[in-house]
Amino acid sequence: MAQGGPPLNFASITGNKAQDQPLRSVQLDGHVVLKIVKHCRESYPTLVTGQLLGLDIGQTLEVTDCYAFPRTDEQDDGAMDASSYQVDMMRCLREVNIDNNTVGWYQSTKMGVYQAEELITTYLSYQESIKRCICIVYDPVGMGSGRLPLRAVTLKEAFAEAAKKEGVLSLTFEKLRAKGVSRKDIFEEIPITLHNSPLAAAMATALEPEMTAAQSDTERLSLSVAPKLESNLSLLNACLDDVFLEQQTVSQYARALAWQQQQQAQWLQRRRQENAGRRANGEEPLPEEDPNQFKPIKEPPAIDGFLVFNQLNQVCNQLNGITAQGLQKVALLQGFQRL
Repeated sequence: MAQGGPPLNFASITGNKAQDQPLRSVQLDGHVVLKIVKHCRESYPTLVTGQLLGLDIGQTLEVTDCYAFPRTDEQDDGAMDASSYQVDMMRCLREVNIDNNTVGWYQSTKMGVYQAEELITTYLSYQESIKRCICIVYDPVGMGSGRLPLRAVTLKEAFAEAAKKEGVLSLTFEKLRAKGVSRKDIFEEIPITLHNSPLAAAMATALEPEMTAAQSDTERLSLSVAPKLESNLSLLNACLDDVFLEQQTVSQYARALAWQQQQQAQWLQRRRQENAGRRANGEEPLPEEDPNQFKPIKEPPAIDGFLVFNQLNQVCNQLNGITAQGLQKVALLQGFQRL
């Protein structure tokens, strides 16, 4: 969750108008990626967050700068709260002519799992001031796999509207089913493109060394996947435990509901028999609906189960990717041996 809290309403200051077009891509400047990676890797394993700044243009959200939120333990006796910190940062950025339009936030994660209730509530609080915002999720551990583990995540419109109207914890399976929302309709990943200025691209080309084989190149063919498999399997076990707890919660609710319905049917049958006797004696029948007799049992929120199954699905996909990459390396080395 964003420790710095939701953004202040800078729309009136910056003049940033909400776009009605759907968001198709997120453009990150190169120095923004470096700042996010540096902040998250230096603070690992502590999870950190920061603010994203940029421009909302058409179907592209351009992220041109960012700054880190201070951790709670870094603030001096709470003298500087999140709102004051954001105001000071915005003022400083405006003085040096840097884009100070808030477009979302970034956060680090462990093992690439980001589906959590905190992300949903933070996103909804951002949407109170910004119609279109984005969350950049970065996994410091994923850098070892030879890829840039960045994800641009938003909430799908149907789920966001239902969550704002009903409340996240008030969303039941029936309410979500009525709106056509399933567990796959909560989060949406937006494609990310990297952008560098012409001067930065020219400098990178000038500094690029000659292409020679190095030790790091041969390490890419390493067949050792045990550490990644072990960590992902541990996470898989934790997800399965959460699934078991959710199943217990739903089962308890179903049993309690069935017992109440059985008791209600027995009570109604006795009341009808009693009313039949009262009618035979010429007395007024008693009401067959007593609101104080059986109070409705609160249905457990559906969001917990949806998030757990989404996390389980993501861990399984990560395991598939790790094993597939290992098999590809084995096939490649077998081809080398035949030469």
